[in-house]
Order: sequence, then C-alpha cells, then structure tokens
Amino acid sequence: MVRRAVLETETVSLRPPRPHKRSINPALALILGFAGLILLGTIILMLPFASTQDGSVGFTAALFTSTSAVCVTGLVVIDTGTGWTGFGQAVILVLIQLGGFGFMTSATLLLLFLLGHRTSLQQRLLLGQTMGGGLPGQVIKIIKRIAIFTLALEAIGATILFPRMLREMEVGEALWWSIFHSVSAFNNAGFDLVGDFQSLIPYQHDVLIISTIGTLAVIGAVGYTVVADTVGTRGIWRRMSVDTRLVLSASAAFLVIGFVFILVTEVPNPNTLGDRGWGSRVLDGVFYSMTPRTAGFTAIPMDEVNDETAFFTMATMFIGGGSGSTAGGIKIQTFMLLFFAILAAARNREQVVAFGREMPISLVFRALTVALVSIALLFTSAIALTFFEPFSFLQILFETTSAYGTVGLSLGITPELSEVSRMIVTVTMFIGRLGPLALVLALAGSATPRATRYAQESVKIG
Repeated sequence: MVRRAVLETETVSLRPPRPHKRSINPALALILGFAGLILLGTIILMLPFASTQDGSVGFTAALFTSTSAVCVTGLVVIDTGTGWTGFGQAVILVLIQLGGFGFMTSATLLLLFLLGHRTSLQQRLLLGQTMGGGLPGQVIKIIKRIAIFTLALEAIGATILFPRMLREMEVGEALWWSIFHSVSAFNNAGFDLVGDFQSLIPYQHDVLIISTIGTLAVIGAVGYTVVADTVGTRGIWRRMSVDTRLVLSASAAFLVIGFVFILVTEVPNPNTLGDRGWGSRVLDGVFYSMTPRTAGFTAIPMDEVNDETAFFTMATMFIGGGSGSTAGGIKIQTFMLLFFAILAAARNREQVVAFGREMPISLVFRALTVALVSIALLFTSAIALTFFEPFSFLQILFETTSAYGTVGLSLGITPELSEVSRMIVTVTMFIGRLGPLALVLALAGSATPRATRYAQESVKIG
C-alpha cells in the first residue's frame, strides 16, 4: 500500500520591490540649501518695514545683503546700522548665525533636536569631512559640542562688550550692539552697527572692543576641531594632529607677518597709522593682522591704504582660515599642503611630508585643484566687473577677492556698484563660500580606484 500526501494549493503574494531612490549629490544638496536660505532672507529683507527707507529696498539690494550675511562676507550696499530697522538687523543676524554654522550642520541640528530623525551614515561621513574629520559615530556629538562652543563664546563676547557699550547708549541698545557684534565677529561676518560704512574706525583706540572682536574672529577662523584638539592634548605640540598643527602654525605666521608688514607699509602713511601714537599703531596693527583673512572688520580707512598693503591683504583674503570653521578662502590647510608640496619638489622628493607625516597624494591633487579653480573664478569675476565699472583694476580685484574670500573688506566702491556688478559680486560671494567645499566633496565622492595604468612620458617643465 502506498500513501501519497496531497498538499493544498496555497497562494503567496509578494510585495513589489520598492523603486530605488536616487540620493541627491551632497555637493548639490549643500548648494541648494544655501540658495534656499539666501532666497528666504531676500524675501524677508524686501519687506517695507525691514529698511529705514520708504518702501522696499528692491530685489538686488536685498539679495546682495542676504547673500553677504549667509556667506558671512560683510560686503554691504546698504549701511547695516542706518539703512535697516531693528527687524532688518535681526534678520541679518539670524542669517549670519545660520551661515556661520553651515547649512548642513544647522539642518542636522534641526533634525536631531526638533524632529528626532536619525541621520544616515552617508550624511554623517559627509558632515565629518566638512568639519575636518571625525568618525561616523562621533559626528552628532561633535555637532552638539560645536553648537555649545559657538553659543558660549558668543555669550562671553557679548558679556565683555556690554559694559563698554553701556557707557554710550541705553541698556537695550547696548545689549543689542553687544550681541550683534559678538555674533558677527565669531562668525567672521564683518557686519557692524556703527553706521556710515565706518566699520570699527571710531573705536580704533579702544583696547577692549578691538581685542575682544579680534579674539572672537581668530577663534572662529581656526574652527572648533582645532580648539578641541588643542585643549584635549593640553597644548602639547607633538600630540596634536597634523591638521591642528598646520592651522596653528600658519595662523601664527600670518599674524606675525601681517603685523610687521602693516607697520612697515602704513606707519609712513599719515592717512592710516602715521598720525597715531605707537600704542594705537601696535593695537590696530595686530587687529589688522587678525581680520583680513576672513573677518572683514577694520580700524583703519581701507580706501587710504597703500597699494602694497592692498595687495598683501588680497593674498591673505584669498588664503582665508581653517577648514570646518566660519572662515572663507581656499583654507589654510589647502595653502599649507601646496607649500609642503613645493618644498618636496625643491628637495626632489616624491612624497609630501608635513610635521613628520606623509600626506596622501590625492589630498595634494585636491588642494591644487581648489587653488587653481579659485584663481580662475576670481579673475573671471574681476574681469567681468571691468566691463561695467570705472574703478581701477586694483579696486575691482580687491573687491572680488574680498567677495570670493568672504571677507567683507572694501576700498570703498561697494555702495557705488551698478546693478549688474552687484549681481556679479553676489554670485562671487556664493561661489566663494560654497565652491571650494563643494568641489572637494565632489572630488572625494567621485574618487574610484584606477584599474588601468598608462605608459609614462615626460614633458618639459620650466
């Protein structure tokens, strides 16, 4: 006898596969995020009650101001202290703060604290690279610490400035001035409420104001990771990372060189430092060596400086501050990598070595790419402005360098720019703020192992 099992027919329904979602390019997401924030700021600043003039300031002026604030540049076509109401100034301050944090950092903080959503591994890796390093699991902690670090320093700066401002104005106004200038200084924005496009010239002899704003600008320019590494290693040089040592050594060198240079070139100039005592010369010389790399504040009239000072300032503006900081420019690490690459070439070495560590050749290639592309974009903007403006090429090149380096210093031509030129400078500020970072992210994301090697052949150099 044979028994056969009979199975009942069973129908199984399978869910259709979910369509693959194409992730947006991180560099494109960064650009779109900043563009959206700038557009929102433009719309708000166009409101009639945002400015002190009758009616709206117009689209071009509002867009220029919003871009300058979000990109923490500081170039203005409308004086911040007299051309905007308290509401308009508050909008500018919020844009500066968001721009200083960086759009990705701010967006991650909003998701973390407000929505409770978790970020993806790709977002964490991207954010870690933006801030100059960090393991995926540590990025959220780093963002929290950056927020606390930023707000704490801004609060300390405002607290120091408040008693001094209280001597000249009422409590409410003194508090507002203290907060505004502290936030602007730490974020290297260069916006001020002094009025009449004077920057900090009326306070050129005030040690408290000059030293406080200068210190905030320097700390903001080196970045949180450098400060955290310095504190974590207790200032022991050999324990610091190469990235930290690059930033600190180059920043110190620029401070000393800038201070000596400004004294040599401007002490003979009666319109800047020549008519002051040595105490004021030293104070403003140190301050000037601090701020041109990214902050945009000044205690001397920039339209009166000598040509050699203007050229030197353009070089420092182009270099900028540290990666992952509130500073602009091509960044100190980029410049220092190229510097050590020059030293390696001069010594006929194939390896680029910095502080006893070999640098990956891919980083040198990226640094070279960022520097050369930045130079090309900078001169393209400068040449474009020459078609629309009657100013000298030095003035135009200084303006575009300040815009690309997101510094905010000007030789006095910003308010006189035509509508077309304002749009060109606006685009230059936007590219200067996002271009180097977006380019690095794009290069890093497209890096693939090379499966094929080609035959080598030499070309003539020099």
